[in-house]
Amino acid sequence: MIRINEHYRKLQSSYLFAEIKQRVDEYQKANPQTRVIKLGIGDVTRGLPGACIQAMHTAVDEMAEDETFRGYGPEQGYEFLRQAIADNDFQARGADIKPDEIFISDGAKCDTANFQELLSGESRVALPDPVYPVYLDTNVMAGRTGPEKDGRYQGITYLESTRENGYIPDLPPEAVDVIYLCFPNNPTGATISRTGLQKWVDYARDNKALILFDAAYECFIRDDSLPHSIFELPGAREVAVEFRSFSKTAGFTGTRCAYTVVPKDCRAWTADGDTVSLHDLWFRRQSTKFNGVSYPIQRAAEAVYSPEGQVQVRKLTDFYLTNAGMIRQAMTDLSFECVGGENSPYIWIYGGRSSREIFDMLLNQAGVVCTPGVGFGRCGENFIRISAFNSRENVEEALERIQKALA
Repeated sequence: MIRINEHYRKLQSSYLFAEIKQRVDEYQKANPQTRVIKLGIGDVTRGLPGACIQAMHTAVDEMAEDETFRGYGPEQGYEFLRQAIADNDFQARGADIKPDEIFISDGAKCDTANFQELLSGESRVALPDPVYPVYLDTNVMAGRTGPEKDGRYQGITYLESTRENGYIPDLPPEAVDVIYLCFPNNPTGATISRTGLQKWVDYARDNKALILFDAAYECFIRDDSLPHSIFELPGAREVAVEFRSFSKTAGFTGTRCAYTVVPKDCRAWTADGDTVSLHDLWFRRQSTKFNGVSYPIQRAAEAVYSPEGQVQVRKLTDFYLTNAGMIRQAMTDLSFECVGGENSPYIWIYGGRSSREIFDMLLNQAGVVCTPGVGFGRCGENFIRISAFNSRENVEEALERIQKALA
């Protein structure tokens, strides 16, 4: 008889988020006259930059002619996009990353989930709490954890990100093999300094560990003292893999394009102690399991780096950061303690009581949807996350409603 992967049964169902949808639906049925404003999801709301649209149109026209038609593309991505990324996102910032160390994909979520396939099932995993759920769930699926107890899985090293440590977790108390980091952070919006990130690089080198660094929100960094990439730091090429996305940078959530950087210096070890290139393993994995991102989408992504594209993308991210600043200021004026919203599109708000209570209050009294922090981990209890990804009009109206509800 066919059997399932029993590790899937350890997964906690997305009861919180299913519950959120159910509560919103129930509220909407009971209050059909109220327009619910959703500031919980991290999806963008503005159209693609004009330079990207024009490039996509041109590429689609090329696909209509025999002479310029493109069939299967390289699984690792077209050279024109990989070169543009290497030049602009890394070499321009002093990071020694070459085009053939960049792998184009259809999403950072997929890549952060899939990369753990390369690693031993016995790898000891450390990840922040609160955390983007994909990091944890995919390791549960792979069998690297025991059962869940009191909101945490046995076998995982949880790196607590709290008010006391400024939402920057301390180094693991014991040696681990795989470390997930995300900065600017989802969900807290916290950022990390060069000195702070260098400590993690040094730790990974000392312990032969691997850092999986999610930099999907680096485009929102406005503080020049902060690193945009882990590869700006000495030694990172040996111990880190970085994930990036065009979803928030240029609004590609509906068109899907991202990339992962795996330096050729990055190594792991066999059971016999021999070194193996993670670059080669990821190349093999992608060649086998991934057919690449479509040509028109990659041309659209390339246009992000054109002079026009750079201006348009900056305007787009500035728009969401203005929303974020408005939200943070309004919540601060209401005497809430906040982090994020300055170099991040997310605002992490301490409510001093149950996340669900705060969620219910904002929904029932203001018709505004947020995300309860406990959905991101035990350390998220008593917090909520508010997203800046919405129209200016909706953000302004949501803040007016919240202010009235709490007056």
